[in-house]
Amino acid sequence: MELRPFDPARYLETEEDILFYLEAAMEGNDAKHIASALGDVARSKGMSEIARKAGLGRQALYSALSENGNPTLETLVAVLGALGLELTIQKRAAA
Repeated sequence: MELRPFDPARYLETEEDILFYLEAAMEGNDAKHIASALGDVARSKGMSEIARKAGLGRQALYSALSENGNPTLETLVAVLGALGLELTIQKRAAA
């Protein structure tokens, strides 16, 4: 039996999968986790293609969206745009 590390990008096949995955990542309010999840989505769509659409270098994008990356808001907005998504703000539900 061959074991491989789990790669979420292999399972993000539909738009609905991607939206649920990113929504779940946002719930923790952990910037590094959000960036990493966005990186998973970008890899699922093809990092080279997303980098091209976002106007960014592929290697720089890999680095920014890694677990240790720290992407700028400009990078996040560009990547979301390349994925056909946008950043929105909403009021939190009462706790």
